[in-house]
Amino acid sequence: MSDFDPRHGEAVHVASGIARVTAPNTGPFTGTGTNTYLLGETELMIVDPGPSDPAHLEALVNAVGGRRVTHILVTHTHRDHVDGLGALQRAVGGETVGEGPYRDARPLKPGEVNPFASASDTGFHPEHLVGDGDQVSNSDVTVTAIATPGHTANHLAFTIGDDLLSGDHVMGWSTTVIAPPDGSMKDYMSSLDRLMARPHKRYFPGHGDLIVEPQRAVAAMKSHRLMRERAIADRLSKGDRTIAELVDALYVGLDPRLKKGAALSVLAHLEKLELDRKVHAEGFGTDAVWTPA
Repeated sequence: MSDFDPRHGEAVHVASGIARVTAPNTGPFTGTGTNTYLLGETELMIVDPGPSDPAHLEALVNAVGGRRVTHILVTHTHRDHVDGLGALQRAVGGETVGEGPYRDARPLKPGEVNPFASASDTGFHPEHLVGDGDQVSNSDVTVTAIATPGHTANHLAFTIGDDLLSGDHVMGWSTTVIAPPDGSMKDYMSSLDRLMARPHKRYFPGHGDLIVEPQRAVAAMKSHRLMRERAIADRLSKGDRTIAELVDALYVGLDPRLKKGAALSVLAHLEKLELDRKVHAEGFGTDAVWTPA
């Protein structure tokens, strides 16, 4: 992360036929900003328009340079990836492509509301629906969609040749936040397995620098998650019962700004353990009380 220069406002050539423009929406959950990718040479596809930001829109229009844009691909509907869609489409055209509208990763429990729905564009409806294995092509580029639910239920990655545009499923600066009911840890882990089985050479993520040796990186991410799951189960066996207790025990010295994210990650692990019939919950969300099953 410390070595990554996002070069905000510039179109950075990152591979043959792939350019990156990073939005200046830096923050604790976005790192150096959201990456938008331009695919192709004479005809373009754009992946993830990014936030609604005049400077980012200007940079993208300059990067397009009057070339024809055939498609605007959306990895998922979090606002830092799609809020700039309307202005970008009006400026350069292109058919919107995505897995589908926003939806919760699991049914809401009685009395539960999704506190993260406002973080997504719930009005997004792609003009071209794609699912796992579907292809989208123009005269320059063919991409294949890979369903990677977990960070959100409608998350997609896109392959282009030997490379993968991984969205927020695998990021180049931090582990991915899984925030139930917006996301699902069980789905996320299954999607990691799906990616590990594919021989991609590089990942171009939604945040941060490109990822080389991606199978090794994904294996490390999976190992980290499983280690965290075991640590949570161990703390429960020792008497911890609330997410606040678990966060204090497992994230010693954590930046206070990231405590909410840590609590959501612990919740995601607990919900996976509940699906695996290893723990039991009284209540729901971060206020639930958890016990070993």
